[in-house]
Amino acid sequence: PYKIAPSILSADYANFESELKKLEATGADYAHIDIMDGHFVPNISFGAGVVASMRPHSRLVFDCHLMVSNPEHHIEDFARAGAD
Repeated sequence: PYKIAPSILSADYANFESELKKLEATGADYAHIDIMDGHFVPNISFGAGVVASMRPHSRLVFDCHLMVSNPEHHIEDFARAGAD
């Protein structure tokens, strides 16, 4: 069996709630959330606070991809924020 995990990186950041609802409506299993810190990779995306603000709006699995330096330092923060 396979799982569908579309990325929210191209979502409308001002409307995460409706963007997550769109993912759910497609039958997606996960929401793939790329976490980028500007060090490990040159781009910067979301922090744990943004993940926490999205969590109440979706029951999808939040597949957080920690593309950050020293990811072990961030695991607990993202787990508390609602990452799966």
